[in-house]
Amino acid sequence: MRPRSGATRGRTERGATTVMLIGFAAVLLLVVAVAVDSTAAYVQRQGLDTLADGAALQGADLAAEGQEVYTQGVPVEGSLEVTADRARQAVGAYLDQVGARGRYPGLAYDVSVDATTVTVRLSAPLELPLDFPGAPAAPSVGSTGSAVVDPED
Repeated sequence: MRPRSGATRGRTERGATTVMLIGFAAVLLLVVAVAVDSTAAYVQRQGLDTLADGAALQGADLAAEGQEVYTQGVPVEGSLEVTADRARQAVGAYLDQVGARGRYPGLAYDVSVDATTVTVRLSAPLELPLDFPGAPAAPSVGSTGSAVVDPED
């Protein structure tokens, strides 16, 4: 005697819906975790962008302003030379003044000077709200800002 086709199909597919629902739920949770972590990284990078721009402006302004050579005005050539040491000091003071180290624990910065341009590179460890398999163990986020000292402006 042959079994009925409907009865056989019902037994073999039993529980398939549950497995599919669990699989979809796992994929949905993974997508939510990636979206939340991506948003956190984006928000922190935006904050570092603002900090890097402000630090570069402060570094360019104070590094050129503080030179004794220019106490009698800007030289005829029209260029202000920015000193690297003074720019680094100004950037460090700015980051302390705005409380950047408290807001971004582990914040690191690098200042480079090229004639009249001050470039500030910031990086900080990223605290991700959700942890999921495959995520980096110690992610960090960085940003770069630069400012130019132009006495003709």
